[in-house]
Amino acid sequence: MLLTITTTHEPASDLGYLLHKHPGRVQSFDVSVGQAHVFYPEATAVRCTAALLLEVDPIGLVRRRSGHGGDAFALGQYVNDRPYASSSMLAMALKEAFRTALTGRCNARSELAASPLPLQIHAAAVPCCGGPDLVRRVFAPLGWSVDASAGPLDPEIPQWGDSRYVDVHLTGRLRLADALNQLYVLLPVLDDAKHYWVSSDEIDKLIRAGGSWLATHPEKEMISSRYLTHQREFTQSALARLAEIDDTDADQLDNADQLDQLHNAVECATPDRSTPLAEQRRGAVLAAVRASGARRIGDFGCGEGLLVRDLLADRQIEHVVAVDVSARTLQIAARRLRLDTMTEQQRARVDVFQSSLTYRDDRLAGLDSAVLMEVIEHVDPPRLGALERSVFGYAAPVNVLVTTPNAEHNVRFESLPPATLRHRDHRFEWTRAEFRSWAERVASEYGYQVRFLPVGTDDVEVGSPTQLAIFGKVTG
Repeated sequence: MLLTITTTHEPASDLGYLLHKHPGRVQSFDVSVGQAHVFYPEATAVRCTAALLLEVDPIGLVRRRSGHGGDAFALGQYVNDRPYASSSMLAMALKEAFRTALTGRCNARSELAASPLPLQIHAAAVPCCGGPDLVRRVFAPLGWSVDASAGPLDPEIPQWGDSRYVDVHLTGRLRLADALNQLYVLLPVLDDAKHYWVSSDEIDKLIRAGGSWLATHPEKEMISSRYLTHQREFTQSALARLAEIDDTDADQLDNADQLDQLHNAVECATPDRSTPLAEQRRGAVLAAVRASGARRIGDFGCGEGLLVRDLLADRQIEHVVAVDVSARTLQIAARRLRLDTMTEQQRARVDVFQSSLTYRDDRLAGLDSAVLMEVIEHVDPPRLGALERSVFGYAAPVNVLVTTPNAEHNVRFESLPPATLRHRDHRFEWTRAEFRSWAERVASEYGYQVRFLPVGTDDVEVGSPTQLAIFGKVTG
């Protein structure tokens, strides 16, 4: 099995830093199904390619399985496609070979690890139950340009149709960690099979590798079901957890053209057409945080830690306080952030703890900026006053960033029934006028100025899908 990853980002040889594998030597190591090798067919300043080659030991596989079935010595156990087809075995080897790269960590090139790079990925023989069209369905929404083709099963007998093996070329501009995680999840999904027994632990693996992009994927149900080998209970659990990651199931329908510039104070890169709304929200918030020069940030209602991860990737940010009312969600965030394996220096930059924003908490005071991203709509309206007093009155950070759905934009989500909220846990969804009225009142009562910005496509009739208010403390 062979997988290649190419970049033309200059200096392209920095790919070695990101993968934590030196371009100047071949590295080999044992995996449960055979032996994996990482090497670089080319490594120059303008173009660098890393190759992962997996040599499967089919005889060893059969011997290890000999006690699990009566057909262990059948010819089919030895003569098969396992040494050649890019299946779940290659996904497992990818995880073993690039374990650190999958987390997005690279102390030597931290800014590069957090940045989208021009990438080309090639897998020559991908078993795919669904053909080239399925490859496009799962990869194109993630921002990839997909070239997938299947040759004839037998050129001499065309009536037999195409082979189930697809030659896959992916071209796009993504973070390397995101690309690796997508491959780790989607290779076995395309094959619709795994070489090992699937237990409930696979749910955590799916959320860990796919949470940042799968929650908004239009094929998330199919992907989850195939990844979890069609076990209904596991699939339902995974989909429920994915729904918690992204604020709205309707968000997956919105692949906006660009993230509008945050006035003259904030500069944001224009996202690809396939950029999910949840990612655009995080990008807008990160841009506003960076423009403010804040060093101590609070993510109030941090959920499963996606924004916290991005904040920690910015070395200009000295400390992040991540809080949520849900203990279970914080456990997932801790796993996502890998708190247990952080160095002492890294761990000192983040505090993760349970807290309710409707009660005063001394640990939330003294921050430069606080973020309430898709939080207020989950609070019962009678309790909003308590949140205002706790956040704006008592914690009183220099800046407060609040995002919330724009109810007027809901008519643009074709699958959302009329007069329906985007998420089952939303207590309300405000129009632009309602949000502006609330924010201006809060700013006046607690000594802030506020300005408003759209996030996502700013529809001329119904506005953007998400609305952002940036509060700044009035001084002097």
